[in-house]
Amino acid sequence: MADRYLRFTATAPGRALTRRLGLPQPAALRRWTVEHPSLTGSLVHLTAGESTLALAPVLARTGLPMGDATAADSPAAVVLDASGVRDVGSLAAVHAALHPVVRSVAASGRIVVLGAPLDAGDHHQAAAQQALEGFVRSLGKEIGRGRTVNLVRLTDAEAAWSTLDFLLSPKSAYVSGQVIEVGARSDDGPPETGDRPLAGRTALVTGGARGIGEAVAETLARDGATVVVLDVPQAEADARRVAERLGGQALTLDITAADAGERIAAELPDGLDVLIHNAGITRDRRLANMPAERWSSVLDVNLASVLRTTDALLAKGTLRRGGRIVATASIAGLAGNAGQTNYGASKAGIAGLVRALAPRAAAEHGVTVNAVAPGFIETRMTAAVPLFIREAGRRMNSLAQGGLPVDVAETTAWLAHPASGAVNGQVVRVCGQSLLGA
Repeated sequence: MADRYLRFTATAPGRALTRRLGLPQPAALRRWTVEHPSLTGSLVHLTAGESTLALAPVLARTGLPMGDATAADSPAAVVLDASGVRDVGSLAAVHAALHPVVRSVAASGRIVVLGAPLDAGDHHQAAAQQALEGFVRSLGKEIGRGRTVNLVRLTDAEAAWSTLDFLLSPKSAYVSGQVIEVGARSDDGPPETGDRPLAGRTALVTGGARGIGEAVAETLARDGATVVVLDVPQAEADARRVAERLGGQALTLDITAADAGERIAAELPDGLDVLIHNAGITRDRRLANMPAERWSSVLDVNLASVLRTTDALLAKGTLRRGGRIVATASIAGLAGNAGQTNYGASKAGIAGLVRALAPRAAAEHGVTVNAVAPGFIETRMTAAVPLFIREAGRRMNSLAQGGLPVDVAETTAWLAHPASGAVNGQVVRVCGQSLLGA
């Protein structure tokens, strides 16, 4: 369903009226297209405190021309290296660096702050670096005009290349206020910087016949993957339609079946590189009115099936080294939502799975495990939500609008990227920095 309010505020009368009434002023977001794959404008690199990061070659690979913070034009992006901030006093350098330029960042522009991991042996450094999180989340809520602000904690700039490339591009249009931790450089080889980084790789997308799953399948195929579209037998026609359009393969089965993992492995004897757990259902009702079947069905599809199939595919070696697992959580699991105790429990469980499995999967199988946590995304399901609840969902985020399925898909594709091996155990919200939860 079209966001009529967003269209109205894009007109002169709409801007005047909503400004007078103090209503949200959403800006049309610039997303990736073939014609416009990059942000338009320069990239300004600033530093607060002393830093040892070798950023110049990594930032150059984004394709954005380097700009001057003193120039009069509006930069498309600003990267502030605050990894050297070690005490409260040095936080003043963060203010000094961004204060003069923050107003000039272009509409739909990007601010990325780089921090360091918290030092457990130095509580002054830990306090200063944790302060960056509050700074970034607050700036994201006030900056407006479709601009986003994110924090990346890292020790190695090269390991963070795919993350910076994503955050400094139109692909991250609906990702804001996030804190992403990038670990040590993986042994996946040199970073892939071409237009088809997933070429030669096979990706399985559960629930891929429609909605967000279909968008994920399309985006992975765009990036070169051979996509296997998995869905329930009732959606076989849709699954085949999507698979044929993308030059992939359709696979229909009940993901909750005890042998689902074994059947997937049998269908993919040559192995799998990317596993996307997107299948999910809702059976909303307040706990006092929720029968056991509604509880168990949601937990089985959204969580238990993810655990079973992941365990089976890892045990059988179906997921090759250098593989990626990306599961779908939800802000309902992070912040809670009335009428969704079953759904919230299942999606919080995904976050727990990711954080516990990620280090072990990397060590034993060479596979990363991450999750995306969508907020209000414009789908057929949200179009059926009552008007006032739907409008609240759309406006209660820093970008004052709902996201699109492609926003979740682009974030998934970044986590699936061959150069994202240092991104592991992360739960990244795709919610426009929802006002619900952290």
